[in-house]
Amino acid sequence: MKKELLNTEIQEFINSNLNSDITKLLLKGVPFKAIDAKQIVEQIESKKRCLKKLPNWFNKANIYYPNKLNIEQTSSETTAEYKASLVSGTKLIDLTGGFGVDTFYFAKKIDKITHCEINTELSDIVNHNYKALNVSNIRCINENGIEVLKQVDQTFDWIYIDPSRRDNLKKKVFLIEDCEPNIKAHQALFLKYSKNVMIKTSPLLDLSAILTEINHVKEIHIVASNNEVKELLWIIERNFEGSPKVKTVNLKQIKSQFFEYVFNEEYSANATFSKPLSYLYEPNAAVLKSGGFNSVSESLKINKLHQHSHLYTSNALLDFPGRRFIIKTTLPFNKKSLSKENISKANITTRNFPLSVDEIRKKLKIKHGGNVYLFFTTDINDHKIIIVCSKVL
Repeated sequence: MKKELLNTEIQEFINSNLNSDITKLLLKGVPFKAIDAKQIVEQIESKKRCLKKLPNWFNKANIYYPNKLNIEQTSSETTAEYKASLVSGTKLIDLTGGFGVDTFYFAKKIDKITHCEINTELSDIVNHNYKALNVSNIRCINENGIEVLKQVDQTFDWIYIDPSRRDNLKKKVFLIEDCEPNIKAHQALFLKYSKNVMIKTSPLLDLSAILTEINHVKEIHIVASNNEVKELLWIIERNFEGSPKVKTVNLKQIKSQFFEYVFNEEYSANATFSKPLSYLYEPNAAVLKSGGFNSVSESLKINKLHQHSHLYTSNALLDFPGRRFIIKTTLPFNKKSLSKENISKANITTRNFPLSVDEIRKKLKIKHGGNVYLFFTTDINDHKIIIVCSKVL
């Protein structure tokens, strides 16, 4: 950590060049002999990435930024705040602290927080930033979190782990046994020191596969932000037995969307089916990831169009965890039927349909955009159809 980067003149230079061309800036050089231009540019690039992702950091003076990779890997403030809403108590230990965004939000809910980070420079950066952010209830320890847990030999209300998804060559890995620490290998240790464990994993993992490798999973949280799944959270409770609840959330600025079901009950849930009615519903990304398609139908008392289409319909407008549309008309899939609608521009979505969006646009000569929404899908009778809609605002 180069503390010279926090000098007033350098901080002013960083802030005044956030929108500068980085290549030109490197060629031109910087007016500071004691600091390498690359280090200043790294601060500029990392800070720029925090504008929307980490506004508290971006807007605070004297924040020191790590490299772009650390910023890329860290939670957003939006998802960190959601995680903090799941915990309570007086003591929490974050075994894989990283840039410390999750820990920062846990500190708003828990009295005493321990932040473990094996990277010395990153640990120093986080410790400095917490002081700049006026946080006083987080203790930063520059050691391997697993070893810290053994050394302190005390219980915590919560243990939080966000395993590194990079190997020794900095290449991305996804399987839990390839991440560090190996969650599968340390389950007993975690539950020795806490009744409650929260594990963050890649959103690419398969729920069923992970449930065969992690024990005592009480809840699975599928967290999306603006309809993009960002992370899976596995809540483990000591001695819990049974099927976990799957809780989906799509975090949005105005109104977040929630849906939940019990994992094993999806297999016995009774979905109902019908042709398109007055309204069409498309599940958000978190619900789609969850796989709870029959549970959506049974719980919300809403009809599916087809077992594999994952689109829903009703005669009355319902609250729904996803997008809602008014159905204008339903057409058989052929060029002649659509041509009568005089649609030259539309937003196209496919579900359980043999052609891609690009293929459809080329075949039917439809440009992107406008207020018309076309869903190309398969109905209850296995007919290929086009549903012409407008969005419910």
